[in-house]
Amino acid sequence: MKTKIISLVALLLFFCVSILNSQEAPTKNNPPSSGAISVYCSPELYDLTTILAKEYDRSSAGQLINVVKTEDSRVASLPGTGENIYLISNEFRTAPNQETVFQIVVGREIIAPVISSKNPFLAEILQKGISREAMVKSLETSGTMNWGTLLKNGQTAPVNYYILNDNFTRLGVASFLDANKSAMTGMKSENRNELISALQSDPNAIGFCRLTDILSPNTENMAENIQLLPIDKNGNGKLDYMEDIYANVGDFSRGVWIGKYPKALISNIYSVTRSQPVNESEIAFLRWVLTSGQVFLKNNGYSDLVSNERQSQLDKLVGQPIYAESQKEPNSIASMILILLVVIIVISFIIDLMIRRYKMKTATFGNMSSSQSKIFDENNVVIPGGLYFDKTHTWAFMEQNGTVKIGIDDFLQHITGSITRIEMKKQGDRIRKGEQLCSIIQKGKQLNIYAPVSGTIKAQNHGLTLNSSLLNHAPYSDGWVYQIEPSNWLREIEFLSMADRYKSWLKGEFTRVKDFLAFSIQVNTPGFLPVALQDGGVLKDNVLADFGPQVWEDFQMKFMDVSK
Repeated sequence: MKTKIISLVALLLFFCVSILNSQEAPTKNNPPSSGAISVYCSPELYDLTTILAKEYDRSSAGQLINVVKTEDSRVASLPGTGENIYLISNEFRTAPNQETVFQIVVGREIIAPVISSKNPFLAEILQKGISREAMVKSLETSGTMNWGTLLKNGQTAPVNYYILNDNFTRLGVASFLDANKSAMTGMKSENRNELISALQSDPNAIGFCRLTDILSPNTENMAENIQLLPIDKNGNGKLDYMEDIYANVGDFSRGVWIGKYPKALISNIYSVTRSQPVNESEIAFLRWVLTSGQVFLKNNGYSDLVSNERQSQLDKLVGQPIYAESQKEPNSIASMILILLVVIIVISFIIDLMIRRYKMKTATFGNMSSSQSKIFDENNVVIPGGLYFDKTHTWAFMEQNGTVKIGIDDFLQHITGSITRIEMKKQGDRIRKGEQLCSIIQKGKQLNIYAPVSGTIKAQNHGLTLNSSLLNHAPYSDGWVYQIEPSNWLREIEFLSMADRYKSWLKGEFTRVKDFLAFSIQVNTPGFLPVALQDGGVLKDNVLADFGPQVWEDFQMKFMDVSK
């Protein structure tokens, strides 16, 4: 073992020297490329796109970017044209008879409701949040607007609304409150300084502005005495765990990313192309926008992406996992490598010691191997014949009377472990394929499940309310979730798979789960990878059970949301 450690040290030293030598000459973020790139943008993004083009030109050895302002009608014709890249501020949706397009998120604008941190009802606000419905009711009672209406506590303290007077903020707030922007009650603030000053001097005020407007320059900190106003998204009078994203800007940005924030207050910036880019110049530009270029979004009034999201969009861009570009200076890179070298040496000695102890232990207690964690592989998954399976890890089965039973598959319950609670829709509710079907919960951590087919719920499985573990013990029999009357059965089953085909597809899911663990767990809970994988990289059964909410949220985005 010591010989291997010495060899490893020598190899890493050689690598460090090579890196330092290679950095003697200045380098650029992207390799030089020839030919101009045409970037078409909607009018509201023209200034930002021009800035990105200019900064990329500086960093890429003179790569020319042609910025072309285009109207929405031109963007709508994208699938039939040969242009390169479009930057638009809303998701591009094709008509049923049009080709699909390739799009990634490169940034966003976020409207944030904010209050003074000296608000006299702050503790109650942080516990309850404020619902959209309460805000609407408050605005409809002009002249008598008070915190009692918002918090339902009988308080008569007046509430004053301040809205940043720009078109994006006014339109977004009007959409969120389902109101005519011209008829909205509120005092207009012409700039961020005026709005911040108003909030700092009025503890009872609520303000609406861009998230970037209330951040201190060049920091991720809120302006002095300014705090995000929590939104009770589901309107149940309390700030649930899944809604609690307002402690700091980092948690808030992550919550926006994974869908915990009202969509009306978010405008994503998309890069849209006719198909997945293959031109090296285009890929290099989009990679730069997702890495080094993020700072220019942030500096120009837009919100940059959180680190995990950047990585996710980079992976999508090239069709396979890649690492985001480092923005460290050469000396910083060398320092990091040297630190890594020391860490590896220390870890190697620790591993050597652990191996020796393990061998001693197994020599003494060899007959106790049955205590090891169970493994989870393709041989453990139950896939009955006769059922239709969806990539959302759900199944559907039509009974003789024409109704359809639906539930979750065995693969998913193996991943989550024991399910402690399920939140279901009501009898009579209509569901559409791809819409949220239910939520499965394990000790406060949850996954949202999406419907494999459309229809009207005729019956719930009330047994799950009393014993949600039926989803684990009998997912295809006693653990069914709903019985529905299908509305588009023959069309929708064309997109589902039967047993053999589904089993083949699941092979890829096992690989994806391992890749997911290698990345997401290392980011969120460094050092916990051995908790998830057995020796040889085999998955442990109930692999998510021991991990916290962030890993579950990443699994939701990577496996559930993308498949609906």
